[in-house]
Amino acid sequence: MESIESFLIQASAWILPALFAITLHEAAHGWAAWKLGDDTALRLGRVSFNPLRHIDPVGTVLVPGALLLFKAPFLFGWAKPVPVDFWRLPNPRRDMALVAIAGPGVNLAQAYVAALLFHLIPYFGITVGGWLAMNLENAIFINLILFVFNMMPLPPLDGGRVAVGLLPLPLARLLARVEPYGMVILLIFLLALPLAARTLGYEFNPLAEMLWPLIGSLQDILLVLAGHSG
Repeated sequence: MESIESFLIQASAWILPALFAITLHEAAHGWAAWKLGDDTALRLGRVSFNPLRHIDPVGTVLVPGALLLFKAPFLFGWAKPVPVDFWRLPNPRRDMALVAIAGPGVNLAQAYVAALLFHLIPYFGITVGGWLAMNLENAIFINLILFVFNMMPLPPLDGGRVAVGLLPLPLARLLARVEPYGMVILLIFLLALPLAARTLGYEFNPLAEMLWPLIGSLQDILLVLAGHSG
């Protein structure tokens, strides 16, 4: 019984922060598009806190599950893309960048709020306080992963859309052409190359080696800003 209770506690401490992180990320895209002039996501019910409206069976369930099964050193996934008609926006290129950055921006904000909420842990009992601490720690971790990963300048990631919106037009058009192949490129670097290298007896994960230090540094900065220095 204790093992089942322990598993449920551990699982809930991961599932709840992940649902908040994914749901608010996608809802932020739709909200930003709505406020900038395109109500497509609003009319389709995607400006919502209901996680079922944003979960993608492949990106939210199958891909992360496969990465866990194969013990990949870096986990990632995606939710159902929020539909945005950029031609309904007043300034499509600029507004595309604003809509794209809204999702990662909300993840960064969630990580900071979670760091702030750690100050409330002493006001709860040991059991509840311990469970809340796990949730907050995982919320910081998950949201920072989503922020850093999604801000990579590779379409269709948010960072790629931001880059397309900000780069000079010739470079933006060149980068936009990569979008149909973006997810394939990511899967090669995240899954295929590390697994192939491990089969040959090597540890090779350049993407993880690049992103983990950024995530760690950003976490340290947020903790300091939230008053946890020293």
